[in-house]
Formats: sequence, C-alpha cells, structure tokens
Amino acid sequence: MTDSEPSAHHVGITVSDLEETLPFYRDVLGLEVVDRFHVGGEAFSDAVGVEDARGEFAHLEAEGCRIELVEYEPEARGVPAAGLNQPGATHVGLAVDDLEAVADALPEDVPTVSGPRTTESGTSIMFVRDPESNPVELLEV
Repeated sequence: MTDSEPSAHHVGITVSDLEETLPFYRDVLGLEVVDRFHVGGEAFSDAVGVEDARGEFAHLEAEGCRIELVEYEPEARGVPAAGLNQPGATHVGLAVDDLEAVADALPEDVPTVSGPRTTESGTSIMFVRDPESNPVELLEV
C-alpha cells in the first residue's frame, strides 16, 4: 500500500432492475437517495472487465455507510444467489434502534428469513430480502 490508508466509500449491490429494487431501500428501509448517475464507455468497460459495460447507479445514505445499487448492461444471466453460509456471500447490515418496531412496520410482501432473534452474543437480528432476494440484515445494537 501507499502512505495513505484506504477508507470505506460504499457497499455495492448489483441488481437486475434498479427501478424495482430502489423503492425497497428508499421507502421500506428509509434510506436517502443521495446520487443517481450513469456510467459507460471504454474506461468503465475495461475497469469492470465487461465488454461494452454500462451501469445505472443509485447511491443511498445509511448514516455513514453509502450503499450503491447498480444495474449493469449487459447483464450476466444464470448465476444463482449464494446462501449466507457460502464463501463469497454478501449482505448489507443496517442498525436500527428498535428491531421489533421495524419488523412490525415491514410491509407484508417483504420476505423475511425469520423474525427478530437475540443471538448468544446479545445482539438482536433478523434478515429480510430485497425484491431481488439479496439478504439485508437488520440489527439492534
């Protein structure tokens, strides 16, 4: 590395339909959309290693953690979503003040893995899935 230490910028989630997925993060989870933009061109394609790549991006603010939703073209097909216990699996963790209240306020169509559970570490957690089945952990700290 260099003399400059890296700092966190964002957590990225690739989605197949940004317009369908964005309302979950904005309206259901209450995150603020802070930027929307499009990126394409040769430099972007080279950087992501995908020929003729283009992306539609939305950045959302989660109190110090930026979440980036990106819809790519061309979209890769046929890649199954990894389970949480598989190497390479990812999820976004969002802290809330009152997990029971958040769970009770979730729309009925939001898939949940379970209701709130308190783990042996003392943290209350639950996992929900966004419209594309990406896991999102909600935790009370």
